[in-house]
Amino acid sequence: MVNNDPLSNALSGLDNAESVGRLRQTVSPASNQIGSVLEVLHEFGYVDTFEFVENGKSGTFEVELQGAINRCGAVKPRYSAGADEFEKWEKRFLPARDYGTLVVTTSHGVMSHYEAREQGIGGQVIAYVY
Repeated sequence: MVNNDPLSNALSGLDNAESVGRLRQTVSPASNQIGSVLEVLHEFGYVDTFEFVENGKSGTFEVELQGAINRCGAVKPRYSAGADEFEKWEKRFLPARDYGTLVVTTSHGVMSHYEAREQGIGGQVIAYVY
C-alpha cells in the first residue's frame, strides 16, 4: 500500500478513534513531523500521552487520547501564512475564534498558530484541531 500523506492518515486515524470512543490509537508509520504535531496536540490537551515504539525499519506512535477532539485533519494543499494572516485561516478551518488551533510549520519548528503569532513568524498551515 502506498502512503501518500502520512500526516493526513495519522490525523484521520485519531479523528476516527475519537468519534467511536476509543482512547488508544496506533499511528503508523512514525515520522518527525507527526511527532511534532502530536506534541502540539498534547500541549493543548487533545492528546494525553504518546510514545514512540520502534518496530523494524520505521516505528509507530502509541497515542492515548483524552476524548477532547471534535475534529482534526491535515490541511491540503499546505497554505503559506504570514504572522498577521492566521485569522484568515482560523475562519476557514476552525469553527469559532480562539476555539481550536492550527498547526503551523515554521523555520523555528512545528508549533501552534498562537505561538507563531506571538513570535511574529509565519509558516505553512499543515493541520487543524478543535
